[in-house]
Amino acid sequence: MSKIVRRCLVQLTFVSTLVATSLTQNAHGPSASDSAWSEMTASMEKMQRAMASVKHSGDSDGDFVAMMIPHHQAAIEMAKSELLNGKDPQIRRLAQEVITDQQSEIDLMQLWSKQHPPHQQ
Repeated sequence: MSKIVRRCLVQLTFVSTLVATSLTQNAHGPSASDSAWSEMTASMEKMQRAMASVKHSGDSDGDFVAMMIPHHQAAIEMAKSELLNGKDPQIRRLAQEVITDQQSEIDLMQLWSKQHPPHQQ
């Protein structure tokens, strides 16, 4: 058997193994890391849409609060994904703190917004 034929057979075997492995992994659906990544990017996209929909009011305080609420909500959603998918105890603990702290700040900003309605122009 020539060196060229042998090399082609080795490459064909290698490619076949890669394809078979890929098909086996995909047959079971996306991996947990793929799912976690999708969840986090979906949270970011949702946040960006919400922040982009905020209309400039001329009130820096009100605009800041209006944009920070979806920002914090995205952080909470990403932290929840980490709790579902993450393994490292230190990062999981950080994710729990993010949820607690960011929710507390959202509550504070929502209360502030009720006490400081936008000015009618």
